[in-house]
Amino acid sequence: MTEGPPVGDARRRAAATGRNREPILDVLARVLPATGLVLEVASGTGEHAIFFARALPQIEWQPSDVDADNCASIAAWRAEAGLGNVRAPLRLDVTDESWPIARADAMVNINMIHIAPWAVCAALMRGAARVLAAGAPLYLYGPFARGGRHTAPSNAAFDARLRGEDAAWGVRDLDDVTRVAAREGLGLAEIVEMPANNLSLVFRRA
Repeated sequence: MTEGPPVGDARRRAAATGRNREPILDVLARVLPATGLVLEVASGTGEHAIFFARALPQIEWQPSDVDADNCASIAAWRAEAGLGNVRAPLRLDVTDESWPIARADAMVNINMIHIAPWAVCAALMRGAARVLAAGAPLYLYGPFARGGRHTAPSNAAFDARLRGEDAAWGVRDLDDVTRVAAREGLGLAEIVEMPANNLSLVFRRA
């Protein structure tokens, strides 16, 4: 859940960020390249971008989002943090066939594909195939079903709530995501069990 900023402050805040950023960082520190440019797709409030960039100073972080308010929030967090390895946010619509960035050494996407139409997942994989070099990682985080079944009652309830808000949303099945990724030359290299019945998925460009 995202909270609006105080009056005069563009920074937005998401309660989940404080809960998941440390476990996500543990995985990113291991799977991201030692140096290079990381494109974060759908950066949301921008809190993750600042946290990860501060913890991984050798990496240059490129946040992005489709929403103008989120881009303003990212810019505000970036200005407040004053980190030299965080670029200004890009407005990036995943479904566009041309992205405003041609190359990245890795991609990160957190909590997006379940709150977007299924076509967005396919578009994300197409974009990753265009932007990433061979062997480069695409990192996804969020809740996933496995083999057509939810991994916990809480995920089933969350899925029902999402579909109640928008019939095009919903917790995605790992098999479906892997199949779409494979069509674009992205192989599932690793699955990491995360707190609160979430998963980290690491795909790599063939």
